[in-house]
Amino acid sequence: WGGVNATLGLPVVRTSPDHGTGFDIAGKGVARADSLIAAVRLAGEMAGMRAA
Repeated sequence: WGGVNATLGLPVVRTSPDHGTGFDIAGKGVARADSLIAAVRLAGEMAGMRAA
């Protein structure tokens, strides 16, 4: 539930949830935020490393 996709080699930090768009579960009330939260946290860590 915490998979993250990170694109390396860009001039900006780019992460996204690994699960894709989730159209199959849209509007069903079963979506989880785990991958989104993990992607935001990883982006923060990566940005912190770039600033150091």
